[in-house]
Amino acid sequence: MANLTRHIAFIGTGIMGAPMACNLLKAGFAVTVHTRTKFRAQPVLDAGAGWADTPAQAVAQADVVITCLPDTPDVQAVLLGENGVIGSARSGLICVDTSTISPEATRRMAEILSQKGVVLLDAPISGGQIGAIEGKLSIMVGGPKDAFEAVYDVLQAMGRTITHCGPVGAGQTTKLVNQVMVIHTLMSIAEGLALAEKAGLDLQTTYTVTCGGAAYSHSLKVLGAKILAGDMAPAFKVDLQLKDLRLVLDTARQIGQPLPGTALVMQLLESLAAKGRGGDGTQALVDVIRDLARPPQS
Repeated sequence: MANLTRHIAFIGTGIMGAPMACNLLKAGFAVTVHTRTKFRAQPVLDAGAGWADTPAQAVAQADVVITCLPDTPDVQAVLLGENGVIGSARSGLICVDTSTISPEATRRMAEILSQKGVVLLDAPISGGQIGAIEGKLSIMVGGPKDAFEAVYDVLQAMGRTITHCGPVGAGQTTKLVNQVMVIHTLMSIAEGLALAEKAGLDLQTTYTVTCGGAAYSHSLKVLGAKILAGDMAPAFKVDLQLKDLRLVLDTARQIGQPLPGTALVMQLLESLAAKGRGGDGTQALVDVIRDLARPPQS
């Protein structure tokens, strides 16, 4: 049972953040939210959260602050910028960043925050929108073990698989490994269903059979169903996947590990973004594969 006196500041209530914040409220935590566009926080406000006009205001009375933001510059601005967390954070505050961002930048921010007695845990998440809604996310955490243990009950309100991966930055690096595996799974789904379609198979039958065999994965179950329905609405946007893959390839270059397959999938997703489809779900990759078989228009 959550300690009702513990106050959580939650910053970033998008597709993932809003249900995560709602699950904290359900677990009995007091929650104050801030996000750039207030209407996106409305479901959380309706569930009982308080509102803060700035990140600094959100954390003024908080024991823990959780960020769920799109990219590295967003996290830097919220934690270290004007009206950011660092301006009003009390010594002993634990910051839990569930965004997927640069491991190197995470380590730099942790060092700056530590000078005010604030601990930063990098805790990126996996499991998609459904996992966020159901409180079944996988959470990969880097940072001091004692801080991880201090917020474990908070993490339990949002996730099912919660793992301490090592020092600061290890959570982010683990998430990048996860993204490499996820994107290759998506590529196999797109190619497989495009092949089935081109060969004249019934896609529903193919989907049912492959979900029952060795090809089964959570991605096939969820994104395969979306492809069959022609539903390209995002559970995870192409633009955000591209951001993650840039982080992957940047990190891979720094340590000298070539990732040729990941680079290829990134190029295919970039072709979607170039067509103005960066806001589509990543399952739209199937359209890129389909287009490869279509003759050029005269």
